Amino acid sequence: MSEWSPLTAEQPRSAAPPEVPSPDRKHGFGALELLVAGLLVLFLGHQWVTGLLHAPRLDAWATVFVAICVQATPFLVLGTVISAAIAALVPASFLERALPRNPALAVPVAGVAGVILPGCECASVPVAGGLIARGVAPAAALAFLLSAPAINPIVLTATAVAFPGHPEMVLARLVASLATALVMGWLWAAFGRPEWLRPTTRPTTPDESGRWAAFRAALEHDFLQSSGFLVIGGLTAATLNVVVPRQILSGLAGLPGVSVLVMALLAVVLAVCSEADAFVAASLTAFSPTARLAFMVVGPMVDVKLVALQTGTFGRAFAWRFSSVTFAVAVLCTALVGWLVL
Repeated sequence: MSEWSPLTAEQPRSAAPPEVPSPDRKHGFGALELLVAGLLVLFLGHQWVTGLLHAPRLDAWATVFVAICVQATPFLVLGTVISAAIAALVPASFLERALPRNPALAVPVAGVAGVILPGCECASVPVAGGLIARGVAPAAALAFLLSAPAINPIVLTATAVAFPGHPEMVLARLVASLATALVMGWLWAAFGRPEWLRPTTRPTTPDESGRWAAFRAALEHDFLQSSGFLVIGGLTAATLNVVVPRQILSGLAGLPGVSVLVMALLAVVLAVCSEADAFVAASLTAFSPTARLAFMVVGPMVDVKLVALQTGTFGRAFAWRFSSVTFAVAVLCTALVGWLVL
């Protein structure tokens, strides 16, 4: 694919620093206050709630839900802190200087860069948009978009904790995720069209006086959004384990191809953050290791919130094409790696 220039030529660049939310805001109940208030209510009234709703199936549901959230929360916090630090401190020009000019060669470099520049799915989309707007080859930026939330050390460590005694699951996740990112980057380099992309131009490096404020704003946004999806994922996983008849789960789990597709589609719908999805996958013990691997490979690359973010950043024409092809490539890579490794 030729050098990327149409989208970056003669675009206006604002000299003004990016707006940072003012710390002096009116007192009120925002998302953070409501979250803290809800946790306090549950903590103070847990005995009354337990006595009122005591039932064996409810106890089992609560046990699965709490176990998922408690195990995943430290990794979620660590991941959002690092993601916020990258958003506030690391300039987009870092990768621009490090990547080769040839898109085909830049794709593997950008894909492996996901290991050293970890970030959540939500953070990787605007970072990729900023890279493209500054002249980085779209194929390389998109490979980084897919790999950063999927193969970084936090995610791999969380996977090892969620699957103790099964290092092959960590290896399979690393290989399948990286393979998907590289294949998608090369596919874009070969077949991608400039008119499918309309990246927004925005400053990515805050001024010196606003770095701490930018970090706090990014941390609050990423943590609240990611924790909300974690809770939804934990609720759904606990419900599937307790409410859905074992015969249904066993029937789906017994069909290799169907079970992989079911878990891949579940990852799209649940939209659990990559720092916590391994714990949700580990709790779904009725499914095969390959099916649970599909949940962890597809989730950080294709889910409902990512499609919405990509639509807003790159346009609808890009989002639907890229997401559908990524889903198919991720499922195929998962099936191949699962067959070879698991």
